[in-house]
Amino acid sequence: MASKWWLTVAILVSLFAFSNGRELKIKIKHKDHLPVYNHTLARILVEYASAVYLSDATQLFTWTCERCNDLTKGFEMIELIIDVKRCLQAFVGVAKDLNAIVIAFRGTQESSIQNWVADLYWKQLDINYPGMDNAMVHHGFYSAYHNTTLRPGILDAVERAKELYGDIKIMVTGHSMGGAMAAFCALDLVVNIGEKDVQVVTFGQPRIGNAAFVSYYSQFVPNTIRVTHEHDIVPHLPPYYHHFPQKTYHHFPREVWLYNIGFGSLVYTIEKVCDGSGEDPTCSRSVVGNSILDHLEYYGVQMGCEEGGACKIIMDPSTAAYRTMDIEGNFVLSQNSSSNILRSSSGSKDQASSM
Repeated sequence: MASKWWLTVAILVSLFAFSNGRELKIKIKHKDHLPVYNHTLARILVEYASAVYLSDATQLFTWTCERCNDLTKGFEMIELIIDVKRCLQAFVGVAKDLNAIVIAFRGTQESSIQNWVADLYWKQLDINYPGMDNAMVHHGFYSAYHNTTLRPGILDAVERAKELYGDIKIMVTGHSMGGAMAAFCALDLVVNIGEKDVQVVTFGQPRIGNAAFVSYYSQFVPNTIRVTHEHDIVPHLPPYYHHFPQKTYHHFPREVWLYNIGFGSLVYTIEKVCDGSGEDPTCSRSVVGNSILDHLEYYGVQMGCEEGGACKIIMDPSTAAYRTMDIEGNFVLSQNSSSNILRSSSGSKDQASSM
């Protein structure tokens, strides 16, 4: 199995060599106002992006999990949304030290990441983003946020958080595929909901759209940072092909690339703030993206599930009073137990049976 995986990586790397070339220039307004990288904020948000992976819904909802400490201590959960059918998970809460609403999306489960990476290499831009001329995006990433139980749960929780804490800023984060969903969520909040102060920090995020989409996104959500790590393979996917400027995928700015220099015990981590192109050839694109291990650790924080295995949920019966469930088994744990935002596509009534 291991030899088969490395053969796959070798093929992908060789194909990736043909995807490099001159960059397509994207139109970004206010280039002098690119987001400023904040190391402390990134270190805080990476812990939220790590915590959202946990399968113990009770510990996550009550913020008593092993990863729910350190820089995220005191976080107040508003809603935990779990789409069981599609193995998706996100939460919304308030970080009082940041004076912000924090939204975090779970990425790809570790048990399936190798197949996911191999499949992602061949993905094409296959859907037009609504209301944006020539903007095309990845249908799977778009649908994971827009066409599942995540979006209604998140929008409901944001509204209730603002009722409790006022018009505070919103920070959206996620790792891997979770970063892709975080970007679509932030754009949705600005364009469709009318939010004014939305900030995004993602980790190991893949490309999600073409250059036209990047230009639109950068206008609406300029305060976005993508953190990449060493030889992490995922930010290199889907590949960038300069020969097909309208069809190829393109990253949006701004990237911060983490890499190590030194030898032996004298190793230092460099945090390089990249240019405003989204495809800075001196950052992560200067190396071959061939590492899963680099994908699963950011700032020394473990990303992914606490144990490699299939998608599963652990929940104490005591949380049933906070749960709203649809007929497909997808559910929300909400601090407002009367909230009823999960609805099946058929409009059937929610069920409240124990899991």
